[in-house]
Amino acid sequence: MVDLSQYLPILLFLSVAIALSSAFVFLPMLVARLTGAAKPNEQKLSEYECGFPAFEDPRSQFDVRFYLIAILFIIFDLEAAFLYPWAVSVFSIGWTAWISMMIFIGELALGLVYAWKKGALDWE
Repeated sequence: MVDLSQYLPILLFLSVAIALSSAFVFLPMLVARLTGAAKPNEQKLSEYECGFPAFEDPRSQFDVRFYLIAILFIIFDLEAAFLYPWAVSVFSIGWTAWISMMIFIGELALGLVYAWKKGALDWE
């Protein structure tokens, strides 16, 4: 006979996770219904972020420069994510790690120079 009591912690963990996730989903909906936030009117539907009605279709295509800046940000953010753990452990892992990181930073610098020369960072 299989002892099913070993699965009790997993069952408890799963039930707590389902209860918490359900509370996070359904509790705000219930509070919105009770406080009247779910009853739209003209004032609630008005523009509140920029202060004036939109003059273009919100589904219009963005300029490609937004994407280029976002990609460059992600690249250099990843560089920082790789650089911090390397800086902490560089003295214990030796010259190979130092040389490989210098090659990595050099490649990123070349990418930045290329993007700069292509005009990806110029804004009109």
